Amino acid sequence: MPRVNLLPPEIAEKAGQRRAKVAMAATGLAAVAVVGVLYAHQSSQVSSAEQAKTRAAARSVQLRTQLNSLQSVQDLQTRVDAAQVTLASAMSSEVLWSNYLHDMTLTIPGNVWLTNFNATVTGATAAPAGGTILDPGIGTVTITGSALGHDDVAVWLESLAKQKGYANPYFTSSVERLIGTRTVVDYASTVNLTPAALSGRYSKGLAR
Repeated sequence: MPRVNLLPPEIAEKAGQRRAKVAMAATGLAAVAVVGVLYAHQSSQVSSAEQAKTRAAARSVQLRTQLNSLQSVQDLQTRVDAAQVTLASAMSSEVLWSNYLHDMTLTIPGNVWLTNFNATVTGATAAPAGGTILDPGIGTVTITGSALGHDDVAVWLESLAKQKGYANPYFTSSVERLIGTRTVVDYASTVNLTPAALSGRYSKGLAR
């Protein structure tokens, strides 16, 4: 059946306007709600950022306090390092002579004995070009004594050459004399010290 609208056009127009106003109001309210949600979210992010900033500032103060408390330890370590360097420099020419004398008592030939032991450490020196038997190294050791023969003096020099830190042993004199009816040989021998004779115990661990 065909429908017939009996309402006047003015009434229909007003009803349409009311519906349009309601739709616009609903849209406005929805927009306000969205803006409110976004504002609340943004405010939450700003608050979180402020809290993180506050925590970071507090952590920075804490770390700075800890660093300041450790400065005294760093200063002490600096003084210890400086003292170690000074000690290593002062003891750079140290030779443990007690070890050498002990080894000598074990290696000295049976027909040889000592009367004098004199050592001089001058420090490291540059070797002459080509090297010579008179190259002093870092010092010299002069030993005098007696033996039952010249061959025993030669054996004595060979025993010196085998000791660590010794080089180029030689005799400066080998003279026979009588003790009662027994002929003995009084000798004077010299051996050069090499850097291997240095203990180096105070310089160990300085390199880091």
